[in-house]
Amino acid sequence: MRFSSFSAHFNLSALVWLCILLPLGATEATNPATAPSAPAAPVDYVLRPADILQVKIYKEEDLTREVSVSQEYTVSLPLIGNVSVKNRSVRQIEEMIRQLYERDFLVNPQVTLIVLKYAERAVNVIGSVNAPQAVPFPPERGLTLLEAVARAGGFSRLADRSKVKIIRTDEKGVSTTFTINADKLMESRSVNLWALQVDDVIQVEERIF
Repeated sequence: MRFSSFSAHFNLSALVWLCILLPLGATEATNPATAPSAPAAPVDYVLRPADILQVKIYKEEDLTREVSVSQEYTVSLPLIGNVSVKNRSVRQIEEMIRQLYERDFLVNPQVTLIVLKYAERAVNVIGSVNAPQAVPFPPERGLTLLEAVARAGGFSRLADRSKVKIIRTDEKGVSTTFTINADKLMESRSVNLWALQVDDVIQVEERIF
């Protein structure tokens, strides 16, 4: 009897957590199939200000540098000066640096770029969750709305799961708000939808009784 009680309690707990961790989705006005989805595998990292990099050129130790990406999205390197890294990945910057050195200074240089330290990246989860907080954004992969809410302790008992808002601000300071209906998406059994972006704000509304 004790084993049966434990098993029933375990199954009930698992069901509760499943409800909390099920993916969140769009309102009726949004087709879940077209919602932003997180990448299935890590993608090449796009550099950001305050990232710290090591740039190495094979057999050219004097040119090896540790540099920080400036707020203007540039890095400064010997001989070639400032290099713009805006909207470019590590792989793309490696190739750009290789071409710049090869053009005027070196023969067939072999360039390796390593991210030594990532700039702080997060999304903010506020409102009716059990632990409102800034949730770190993994630099090597994406972060879904599902994961962010789970890391903020899940929905509180007062959460209105039909009105989960994502507030996203672009580089020009223009904000766009998406209203997500978690229950609708759970009914549709869609998974892994609504990939977040760095600095998104997730606001979980409280139910109005």
